[in-house]
Amino acid sequence: MIAHDGVPGDDRGLLLGDGLFETLLAKDGALVDLAAHLDRLEAGCATLGLPPPDRAEAERLMRRAVADLAAPRMAVRLTLTAGSGGRGLDRPGAPVARLLATASVSMLAEGPARLALSGVRRNEGSPASRLKTLAYLDNVLARQEARARGADEAVMLNNRGEVASAAAANLFWLRDGRLFTPALACGVLAGVMRARVLSASAALGVEVEEVAASPEELSGAAAVFLTNSLIGVRPVSSLDGVAYAPSALVERLARLLA
Repeated sequence: MIAHDGVPGDDRGLLLGDGLFETLLAKDGALVDLAAHLDRLEAGCATLGLPPPDRAEAERLMRRAVADLAAPRMAVRLTLTAGSGGRGLDRPGAPVARLLATASVSMLAEGPARLALSGVRRNEGSPASRLKTLAYLDNVLARQEARARGADEAVMLNNRGEVASAAAANLFWLRDGRLFTPALACGVLAGVMRARVLSASAALGVEVEEVAASPEELSGAAAVFLTNSLIGVRPVSSLDGVAYAPSALVERLARLLA
């Protein structure tokens, strides 16, 4: 494992999107849910056949990035690429991964989010749909489409027409007193905050079902919310003009997981 402050022109992450990343929150200098993020990065490396990161070095790089910025609330990104590998698709026999960390000021989103259903689909048949790979162009295009329609975030379906996720968040909805979220097999990232919501809901005695659902399920929901490590739990106000009322359960989860 080589730690780098820059990326050379032959880096496979730059040229082919061959690599992974994690984005975590730093609050007052503390790296939130660090172990869970590094665990997920290691699992992703195993799936892609990449050498796992040196956890101590990864933490050192992130703490250095946080110290250099010195803001009360930061988004910290840890990027692992497959390293340099020459031209073409084939990796070197023993790839030497490249590790980088950056930090930027992260303001907490204000108010509920407005959603728009995107025409960009997630490929649930690809292992990459369940990983934070460096090939995030579909997510970029989905978010761009949503913003062009006056929304804050996109809802992405998979190729079977099932609800998968937002462009940069996991998705939950409340219906008939129960919570629902798309199953990982729908092409969904196993979000760190998603896991915390599942755990917190169980502690509150609220049933959560991981399902394959059509977008009509969202239209009939009592409430919808988004989750990721930076926004925590963020309620949704509307999806393509369908309005949602505030939910006491969503507000309670947001407070518990802030």
